[in-house]
Amino acid sequence: QVQLVESGGGLVQPGGSLRLSCAASGSIFSIYLMGWYRQAPGKQRELVANIAVDGSTRYEDSVKGRFTISRDNTKSTAYLQMSSLKPEDTAVYYCNAFHGGDGYEYDFWGQGTQVTVSS
Repeated sequence: QVQLVESGGGLVQPGGSLRLSCAASGSIFSIYLMGWYRQAPGKQRELVANIAVDGSTRYEDSVKGRFTISRDNTKSTAYLQMSSLKPEDTAVYYCNAFHGGDGYEYDFWGQGTQVTVSS
């Protein structure tokens, strides 16, 4: 079992920056694929970015060049640095931890943190 706690959301003006953190506890953090997802009102939850065990990253097209995902295995924490924020980035952001293998998978979610981009 993994517990995930997000922090760092808030209200920011367009063009501003925020850094989200996702603190994990309860299991071996380093074995999990860590991801950030977001869900805007009336829309489906979508992948924003993820970072694999080996550090490789993947980004949704609209955030490439603006967002950076990272992880610190010594602190069991994943981060999402968001820059040049736009109103369309407004959503609840969720942290996810995933680990799978032959015949099993573990999939955990945080409670979410609100990000609002508005002037």
